[in-house]
Amino acid sequence: MKKLKVLSVVVFFALGLMIIPFQSKAQCAMCQSTVESSINAGDNTAKGLNKGIMYLLAAPYVAVAAIGILWYKKYRKKDVVIDIKKEKINLN
Repeated sequence: MKKLKVLSVVVFFALGLMIIPFQSKAQCAMCQSTVESSINAGDNTAKGLNKGIMYLLAAPYVAVAAIGILWYKKYRKKDVVIDIKKEKINLN
């Protein structure tokens, strides 16, 4: 019963976050002003900022993938013996 209450609270909270619209700025004021002025001047600072954002976005995924690969290699079963009897099998 307690698990059901906790699950219902979590689901209600998640649905509330999805339903309530909110606006947010992806950049701080200094970054936004720098990017806007560089775009107007024809500079490529915005491209560098976008590459940096993509780098920061990809870093956690790469770290989790590396940990997963290490975990898989360490804990996969080795030296598994498959004992198959040498008798005929009737499939009908």
